[in-house]
Amino acid sequence: MNASLYERDFFGWTLQQSELLKAGRFSELDTEHLCEEIEAMGRSARLQLTRRLEVLLTHLLKWGHQPEFHGQRWESAILDQRRRLAKLIDANPSLKPALHVCFLETYDNARFSAMMETGLTLEAFPVQPPFDLVEVLDLDYLPD
Repeated sequence: MNASLYERDFFGWTLQQSELLKAGRFSELDTEHLCEEIEAMGRSARLQLTRRLEVLLTHLLKWGHQPEFHGQRWESAILDQRRRLAKLIDANPSLKPALHVCFLETYDNARFSAMMETGLTLEAFPVQPPFDLVEVLDLDYLPD
């Protein structure tokens, strides 16, 4: 019954599972799908971290390579990503240890995005990040 509701009406299934949990009716829970959904939530939070880092790194690379476009709007976009990253980490402190790995994994995608958005060649952007994670997260840091 639970699995078919899960497949037919996901929202209804979530309400049902919540009510079963609240009532302490654990033997009636759809544990297989509950475990899948909880794991998916964790993957989603890490993916959000990666996406935010990629956008921020792209902005920082563009800032460093296109000084003629510096301005309040662009600086605000960088600050916004940093604030959103900080809120995500505050809400999910277990993501903090993944920050450095995500930073390194995401940098190459940011290089590619910066290339696409600027029209510069990929080689214009360093293979290794020209800034460290502390600088990336620093609200006052902007690359030269």
